[in-house]
Amino acid sequence: MKIYKKQGDTIQIICSPEESMEKGDYLLIEDRKVNRGLIVQVVDIQFANLPGILEDILRDVITEGTVQGCDYDPFNISSQIAVLKDTKLLVCKIRGAIEDGKPKPDVSWLPSRTNSRIIPFPIERLTSSDVRKPVTIGKTKTNPLTVDVRMLDGRLNIITGRKGTGKSHLSKLLLLALIHNGAPCLVFDVNGEYVNIGVGKCNKPIDLAEKIKILVPGRNLKFTLDGVGLRSFLDTMIYALDLPRTSSKVFSRIWSELERCGNLNLNSLAETIRRFNCHESVREAINSRYHTILDLDLFTDDPASAFDFNYFQRKLNEGSAFIVNMRDQHSLSRRFIVELFLSKLTEQLSEMRLKAIFLFAEEAHFYLRETYWDDIVTRMRHLGIFTTFITNQPDTVQESVYRQADNIFMFNFTNENDLDAVSKVSKIDAESLRLIVKDLPAHNCLIVGDIVRDFPVVVNVKPLDVQTMGQTRKFFQD
Repeated sequence: MKIYKKQGDTIQIICSPEESMEKGDYLLIEDRKVNRGLIVQVVDIQFANLPGILEDILRDVITEGTVQGCDYDPFNISSQIAVLKDTKLLVCKIRGAIEDGKPKPDVSWLPSRTNSRIIPFPIERLTSSDVRKPVTIGKTKTNPLTVDVRMLDGRLNIITGRKGTGKSHLSKLLLLALIHNGAPCLVFDVNGEYVNIGVGKCNKPIDLAEKIKILVPGRNLKFTLDGVGLRSFLDTMIYALDLPRTSSKVFSRIWSELERCGNLNLNSLAETIRRFNCHESVREAINSRYHTILDLDLFTDDPASAFDFNYFQRKLNEGSAFIVNMRDQHSLSRRFIVELFLSKLTEQLSEMRLKAIFLFAEEAHFYLRETYWDDIVTRMRHLGIFTTFITNQPDTVQESVYRQADNIFMFNFTNENDLDAVSKVSKIDAESLRLIVKDLPAHNCLIVGDIVRDFPVVVNVKPLDVQTMGQTRKFFQD
């Protein structure tokens, strides 16, 4: 391999047909005179368009099958021309440098064309250093890729790609790694894909099964008014049911009156709303939303059958994971549950009763409106809610979220609109992202961010020994 030319952060390399290179591979351009090296990544592979090649190909097309006889080639020129026709041009992006055996961000110098040696570079040399809590995500072209699960701590993560490429599979891998290391986790499971994550493929519980709790709204997930509290209940009515601010002040007075009398229950609340002295429009706004909540069948007056947020907090601090299975829930019910949990988490984190939590939002666009994205990304990450968004509709995520993301796992996209959305990632140039992501096979993803030391890596995600579910149901199973 030889350097052809450099333009900006792009270096083009001439590569012989025998050398096997793929998109995402890393190369080291060693300048032996100055004992330095340039780390580059292949983002595209083309044919080297040499002078005269087109004419020779056209000549082959015209004469093929029409000219009879044997070729006489005493100097074996035709074999050399055949090699030239298949010579490849590697379009590479500069990712860093090696100086005295150590990686450096400085890339202000240019290696020699004549004195440089270009060799494949194992990315594991850069991403696997100082790994204290290892998790193997999968395999690169040559070796397993092991990263540090601590690089998810305090970070915003996005897993995206078109359906069927392996997004949920990767999120379960990361979730199990966090649980294994004692991290508190909460999963909003839209499609019921995580309910068997504690069960192995042989139908036996895995070692982490005791740390995984499945919550089903209406069954083992019901709330009492007293357990939820005024602040969280009111926040949920405002954000999930659009209760006007004026009506919310009246509702606060109603709640406080019942609490003072020790008569806070569903029937008393309904009766007090009906007879409370306020404007009729305010009463109607409160009453309609209250009955909407009753219709969701998420509340009860029986403390014994209600979800205990103190238990929730205690188990999280012990390193458990809660899976909220919202598969059969109405969209309004999903939004209500999510807002309620976010409000209670904010309360517990603000009071330092809960240290932090890793939140997995599967298909978040189904239950979080645009106005909530910035709040989750900015305010809640400072409180200690570290979110991983999993979505196959990247255009539903605001541009500001992509720009603030610390780690992004991108599976295949072919739609131009989807590529435009994910190309706004600030940790990689748009050209590299578009060229690599568009040709990724299923179960292969491009990882960008802190978890790979800001060196973009293509990895084949490893299989799991648990019942991952989430596969597309088919009629023709063969």
